[in-house]
Amino acid sequence: MKKRRVVIALGGNAIQQGKDATANAQMRAVETTADALAGLIAEGIEVIITHGNGPQVGNLMLQQAASDSEATPAMPLDVCGAMTQGMIGYWFENALTKALRKRGLERSVAPLVTRAEVDPNDSAFSHPTKPIGPFYSEQEAIQLERETGFLFKEDAGRGYRRVVPSPFPIVICEHAVIRDLIDNGHVVIASGGGGIPVIDTPDGYVGVEAVIDKDFAAAKLAELVEADMLLILTAVDHVYVHFGTPDQTALEETTKQQLETYIAEGQFAPGSMLPKVRAALQFAETAEGRLAVITSLDQVNEAVRGRIGTRVRMAATLKQ
Repeated sequence: MKKRRVVIALGGNAIQQGKDATANAQMRAVETTADALAGLIAEGIEVIITHGNGPQVGNLMLQQAASDSEATPAMPLDVCGAMTQGMIGYWFENALTKALRKRGLERSVAPLVTRAEVDPNDSAFSHPTKPIGPFYSEQEAIQLERETGFLFKEDAGRGYRRVVPSPFPIVICEHAVIRDLIDNGHVVIASGGGGIPVIDTPDGYVGVEAVIDKDFAAAKLAELVEADMLLILTAVDHVYVHFGTPDQTALEETTKQQLETYIAEGQFAPGSMLPKVRAALQFAETAEGRLAVITSLDQVNEAVRGRIGTRVRMAATLKQ
C-alpha cells in the first residue's frame, strides 16, 4: 500500500514561543513541536518538515550589524538565511531523533540547506514589501537609507523596518534530493524560511537579497515531491471569515471558488492568513485528489485524519 506523503509547514510559534529568544528556549519549543510530529512518523506517514526563520534571521542580522568591521564583515541576507536554516534544522534533527526514540523508533533525520529559484524579472524586485530585522525611528531609518542604500518603511505603527523583495519560488532546487531521501525512508527538514532565494545564471545559481514566503515554498515543494497533503500549521484551528466579529465563522471543507470570493472581499489579513490561503489553493490545484489543510499545531493529528482544520481541494474532489 502506498504510504501517505505529507509536507508540514510550521508557523513561527513552533520554534519561538513568547519573547524568550535564547537558544535553550527555542530548542525547548522545537522539542514540543517534534513530539507532536513524531506520532505521525510513527504511524508510517512520510513527513517533510518546513519551517519559518523570520525572528532568527532578524536576530542574526542584528548580531552581524553589531560586529560589522573590516575584520568581521557582516554577511548578506541570503547567507544569513542559510545560516539559520542550518541552525534550526540541527535543532529539529536532535529533537525528532529524541522524540522517535521515545517511541522505540530509530530513524535518520536529514536537515537540508535548501535553495529556491526565483525569476530575476519578478515584479517583487521592483516593489520590496517584506519587513525584516529590527525597528527604527524615522530619523534612524532615513540615516540608514543614506548609509546603506536599503529601503525602510513604517510597519503597523511600531516603527520603521528594512523591506526586501518577496519573489515567488518557481522551483525548489534540491527537490530531487529530497524526494530520494523520502523514498528511502528518511525524515527530511527542508525549505527553511522559504529557502535561500537564488537566480539561475549561465555560471550557476547566485543568491539574492530577498525573502521567500515559507508557505508558498512549502506548496511548491509539496507539488514537486508529489505529496498527498500540504499541512499548514498556524495559531488557530481553522481559517475564519468575519474574524473577530460576532459573525465569525470557521471554514471547514471549502473550494477555490469560495476562497477566491472571500479573498476578493478582503476576509484574510495580507500579512498573516492570506498567504496561507493562497498557498493552500496553489497546492490543491496541482492535481486532483491533493488536499491542503490549515490548522493549529495542537490539532496536527486530528487534521491528518480529516477531523479538524480548513480543508482545500479541487472542486471536483470535494466530499459530497
